Amino acid sequence: MIVDIKPVLSNLGIDAVNDACFTGQIWLKSSNKSINTIFSPVDGRAIAAVQFATQPNYDQVMIAATTAFKTWRLIPAPKRGDMIRQLGDELRKNKTDLGKLVSYEMGKSLQEGWGEVQEMIDICDFAVGLSRQLYGLTMHSERPQHRMYEQYHPLGVVGIISAFNFPVAVWAWNAALALVCGNVCVWKPSEKAPLSAVACQKIMQKVLAQNNLPEGISNLIIGDKSLGELMANDVKIALLSATGSTKMGKAVGAAVGARLGKHILELGGNNAIIITQNANLETSLMAAVFGAVGTAGQRCTSTRRLIIHESVYQKFSQKLVTAYAQLRIGNPLDTTNHVGPLIDKDAVENYLNAIEKCKAQGGNFLVEGGVLEGENYLSGCYVKPCIAEVENHFDIVQHETFAPILYLMQYQNLDDAIAMQNAVPQGLSSSIMTNNMQEAELFLAVTGSDCGIANVNIGTSGAEIGGAFGGEKETGGGRESGSDAWKAYMRRQTNTINYANTLPLAQGIKFDI
Repeated sequence: MIVDIKPVLSNLGIDAVNDACFTGQIWLKSSNKSINTIFSPVDGRAIAAVQFATQPNYDQVMIAATTAFKTWRLIPAPKRGDMIRQLGDELRKNKTDLGKLVSYEMGKSLQEGWGEVQEMIDICDFAVGLSRQLYGLTMHSERPQHRMYEQYHPLGVVGIISAFNFPVAVWAWNAALALVCGNVCVWKPSEKAPLSAVACQKIMQKVLAQNNLPEGISNLIIGDKSLGELMANDVKIALLSATGSTKMGKAVGAAVGARLGKHILELGGNNAIIITQNANLETSLMAAVFGAVGTAGQRCTSTRRLIIHESVYQKFSQKLVTAYAQLRIGNPLDTTNHVGPLIDKDAVENYLNAIEKCKAQGGNFLVEGGVLEGENYLSGCYVKPCIAEVENHFDIVQHETFAPILYLMQYQNLDDAIAMQNAVPQGLSSSIMTNNMQEAELFLAVTGSDCGIANVNIGTSGAEIGGAFGGEKETGGGRESGSDAWKAYMRRQTNTINYANTLPLAQGIKFDI
């Protein structure tokens, strides 16, 4: 299995060795002499290389960003929105190639790669409309001849730290909103998938040049976690949006909190689907399988746990076993395959360790896991999606494993099922499969799911950009994407105007001089 990615790289402007930083229109080289080669988990071959930025590079990027903000914030929001419209148009032109690069660099299926680029296009469309709706409220004052209202202003520099599993869409969620709100962006992509980020900035570079905009509006900086630490501790970054593990998020949150900065944290998920005795089992099967094996289980919204009513447990678990036997694992650019590779061999090791821990704690595997070998799996990153019968309290079940391991458990009544679903540290996505309206409403009630996302008759994985995306508890508590998530990228200001010739005080206070 050999994939010819050279035409895609050429079309997207990816060089053999790519510079460490982008400051809006200018690419900067690094004094760091080491070259970091990016290998594809699809076939193990080198794609291209990147330089890692140094602190002087970072400092130069931040100077460009803070300078550009002074200009960008003065451009009317609808004009900023028009630039995002142009970005969306360029993404449409490059969807095929960018989706292929995402698939090849990260390992997700080609359909999912294209879907990720479509998500970028969708959030651009959302942001264009938003650029004419950055509204505040007008309130009645208790004082005569006074008017009160609130308005929103941009924050400044927005930092974005994205993870490997969605190497482009999460940047777009943040950048499209932050930019129309009048902020500038500094993006640190995952060092495991930086080439997709380089391609995005090449596309952005074209849009910025067409509009004669200054450097520093959209910035990229490539490197390891030391750059993330610089961003977390930098008082010049007004808001830091970070996607990754709970461990990473706790470190970022502590650093940003110590300087009283703002952050959006999108961290781990341990998502469950409750399948009731009133569920459509065929719909439930599709939701469970895609949720568990899509992106090889490397989504924060991947389905980790199935909580199944005892009356349908045997029937449904057998359906799962049969469906898993039909999964096609292989080259994700082959659209007939369902499952691609894990991101790297470290991820494979974590997958194997989780299986061993599950067995040691009493898990019973209905579908065994393992690493695939042979000429179609030369990268060593292909694994078998597996299914284990467990108890929710098992230590391994309480933790997120970024791999296609699905845990099954039974319940007797809905209250117990909801309690089991909530009894994990994470709180991102959740779902119930039922045709019973009362069950659905109980799941969505205040005593129901404690997650940021709660679905009925769809799975845990996949979200439209129209709704705010995010979770609770150890998932972080932030919100990105749609609804009114834009407010996180702005500072709220309350204004009171006195147009009287006197100065009455609030609360009827008298102060005569």
